[in-house]
Amino acid sequence: MIHQKLAEGFSEQLSQFLNGAKELPGQKELQQQMNTLLQGTFNRLDLVTRDEFEAQKAVLLRTREKLEALEEKVAQLEMRLDIASQVTQTGSTTTES
Repeated sequence: MIHQKLAEGFSEQLSQFLNGAKELPGQKELQQQMNTLLQGTFNRLDLVTRDEFEAQKAVLLRTREKLEALEEKVAQLEMRLDIASQVTQTGSTTTES
């Protein structure tokens, strides 16, 4: 799960930072509490993995391409409809005269 990996990554970075210093009283407990705190925070967030993000990005791109193609087709149909209605109006005007 992404939340667990992210929390572990932050916890590892914190551990490396604290390991550079002398052993502090309560250091292990602090690391455990930070890990628990980070895990809880990430569980409340609505995060996705990079793979999930890229998959949704690809879906969105395909959807956008389809939408643009449909918009172009609608514009062409509207133009044809306008031309057809102009021909019909011109034809009915000439026959009325």
